[in-house]
Amino acid sequence: MKTLLKAVFTLVLLALVFRAVDPARLAQAFLNLRPGYVALAVGALLVSTTIASWRWHLIMRSLDFRASEGFHFRSYFKGAFFNQALPGSIGGDAVRVLDVAALGYRKRDAFAGIFIDRIVGLSGLLVLNLTANNLTHGLLPGWLFRLVNLICLSGLAGVLLLMFLHRSERLGRIKLLLPFTTLSRRFRQVYHSWQASLGQLALSVVIHLFPILALFFLARATGLDIKLGVFMVVAPPVFLLTLLPVSLAGWGVREGAMVGLFVLIGEPREAILTLSLLYGLAQIVASLPGLYFLWRSKHPKRRPLSPNPSPPGGGEHTRG
Repeated sequence: MKTLLKAVFTLVLLALVFRAVDPARLAQAFLNLRPGYVALAVGALLVSTTIASWRWHLIMRSLDFRASEGFHFRSYFKGAFFNQALPGSIGGDAVRVLDVAALGYRKRDAFAGIFIDRIVGLSGLLVLNLTANNLTHGLLPGWLFRLVNLICLSGLAGVLLLMFLHRSERLGRIKLLLPFTTLSRRFRQVYHSWQASLGQLALSVVIHLFPILALFFLARATGLDIKLGVFMVVAPPVFLLTLLPVSLAGWGVREGAMVGLFVLIGEPREAILTLSLLYGLAQIVASLPGLYFLWRSKHPKRRPLSPNPSPPGGGEHTRG
């Protein structure tokens, strides 16, 4: 039922967006695409996901998970594929939890690492948005400029509160806050120093720069002459809105936000809608390695039998 409601909401949003554009101009924009720039955009998204998998590996290692870099790389891409290409009830984070649990770890411990990965990723996006918004003052209308700053500052304040929540004995005794206090202690385990915190935050900012670069390449593919600095300001609010779990993989929400924000700065609706649709399709293509890793996990290579197999129970079991 939840998936069905998301699908209906996605279709309604897309229908509203498509009603505001000229179908002929939209079709012409797709016919005039430059494939080289589209390939660069897909490459940028692949790089972003690869770096994100490395960040997740660093977090899990700080939490005493002993899986390899390759495991986190494969699992992260599988999660990306579930998020982008499969409109089902199981999301990418759930896939990663199940992958980690299959190594013998508890699901709630795996969830903590994935939750921290999500939060530090969100923090990087907020820092990027706040910085770009204030460096290009005047690009957005005044009310929207102030709203973006307020959202970013509020979000970052919430992250800081979560990181230091475990230090308050009074709040730690409130039963409703116990899960957050536990997560706060995990945050402290990962970000035990300012160097570790700033390093992961910088890594998260870089991870979000590549999707923005992908949008810039796709704009070039459609013939739009929009500067990279404009995408640095407009794209992060769009990414934030697509995090709302109200549609399938952000479809509809992304298109509405992209068209609405770019029209405010004078860009044509048809070209921006083309850009948004292309970005969604590029995300699906960039997630396809996850399909391959999923297939490999269901059909592992058969190893040849050893000529002198060990008796059952004779080896030591290790995790990860």
